[in-house]
Amino acid sequence: MIYKVLVVGVGNMGSSHARAYNKIDRFNLVGLVSRTPEKRIKLSKELNNTPHYDDFDYALEHTKPDIVSINSYTESHKEFAIKSLNYGAHIFIEKPLAENIEDAQEIIDLAKKNKKKIVVGYILRYHPTWKRFVDLSQKLGSPLVMRMNLNQQSSEDQWIIHKNLMKSTSPIVDCGVHYVDIMCKMTKSKPKYVNAIGVKLSDEISNDMYNYGHLQLVFEDGSIGWYEAGWGPMISQTAFFVKDVIGPNGSVSIVEPSENTNIKSSEVDSHTKTNMLLIHNQERDNKGVFLNQDQYINTEDEPNHDELCEIEQRYLLKVIDENLDITQDMVDVINSMKIVLAADKSIRTGKQIKI
Repeated sequence: MIYKVLVVGVGNMGSSHARAYNKIDRFNLVGLVSRTPEKRIKLSKELNNTPHYDDFDYALEHTKPDIVSINSYTESHKEFAIKSLNYGAHIFIEKPLAENIEDAQEIIDLAKKNKKKIVVGYILRYHPTWKRFVDLSQKLGSPLVMRMNLNQQSSEDQWIIHKNLMKSTSPIVDCGVHYVDIMCKMTKSKPKYVNAIGVKLSDEISNDMYNYGHLQLVFEDGSIGWYEAGWGPMISQTAFFVKDVIGPNGSVSIVEPSENTNIKSSEVDSHTKTNMLLIHNQERDNKGVFLNQDQYINTEDEPNHDELCEIEQRYLLKVIDENLDITQDMVDVINSMKIVLAADKSIRTGKQIKI
């Protein structure tokens, strides 16, 4: 079967997903929806003059898709998802699934009722190096210390995008769902509580949203994790990419080669790109000397961002074709949302929040 796909939102993620659908034979890209004419016209020309629209309802009725790929701002996710599911389409939807837990659960429940599939864009789950990173971390013993961040020194168009995102979603919520999801997979333990701090660093942000935040998460097995995220032209690029896990048996990290000094935090590839895994074993001899040298695993041949999106969309195809049970995926989606929304509440109340 060939599945007709309608793509909503053609920013960084939507454009990459549209290219993926265009490359996969089993998908037929039937439309692009965006309020920004320049973006959708440019992408349409790149993708064999795919039809493009500025009205979602019209596009839905006109293209009659089997799948709707939702890559718009978070505040529109629920509307597009509910309409798509009621129309009878499966959905791919970028993270976070919705603005709040109630809306996310409503989408999940409707999909189940209508016997339709949902895949949420947790792209790190499909990244071969990140999957190996998780596997290696699980061999470090328990408890774990997990240190992660993704700071973006954004300017020009990217800063405009970030300001638009912050009309409804903070960096901690928007990006944090990826990383707390990974932490939960690493520990295989339930989160207990979260503490978080945040600050607004720019008068250009139109509301009271903070553009820098830091959360600290405690798990039932004693594991702890922190995640830091900041957006804006003032954000430092020093140590903007930290992906590091420590356990009783040693540590494992995703690292950049020391000679790679040109990488920019605003580039979309820098969000997922890895070059090396560094494995450290704490075993020592009776004199306290390490028995093993640190091991470096080269990962430079990993997929780029567009290729990762293709892997993600092939998973969507598999879920639909094979009628895979996505129950646990949806539990994980809700769990990661609970954590980052609790962190947001902690920032706004100054209190520790139980999960």
